[in-house]
Amino acid sequence: MRIFIELREQKMNPIFIRAAAVTLAFLASSAFTGASAQSLRCKGDLAQIGNSKSTILQKCGEPVMKDSFCKPVQETVSSAPVTTPTVPSTSGTTTNVTVNTCQQVEEWTYNPGYGQFMTMLLFEGGSLKSIRYGDRVTR
Repeated sequence: MRIFIELREQKMNPIFIRAAAVTLAFLASSAFTGASAQSLRCKGDLAQIGNSKSTILQKCGEPVMKDSFCKPVQETVSSAPVTTPTVPSTSGTTTNVTVNTCQQVEEWTYNPGYGQFMTMLLFEGGSLKSIRYGDRVTR
């Protein structure tokens, strides 16, 4: 505790204070870059989460690679009881059925150029859901 009090009583170097302030400002600004990481700069425009595939094509052009696959989705469907003249109805009963369906997902890969990161755009239901960055382009 005594060391801490002695350090507080000493005058701090103005260069050290300025360097600490710059470092703190840099760290604070880099903490908020997550929001801008959900966009891709294309030809002076931004492709963002929620954009349609046609909007992305217009802004960024054709990707270097397209991949599509089926994402399994389980849905529970409730149905009312079916009554026929020969089968008596049980009032208030519903039938729950689990149905396995497929949601079409596309992944487009863009090469933004030397020194940049390969960028993968994931589309679900025709709109952009996520952006991932891969390896840095070295050639």
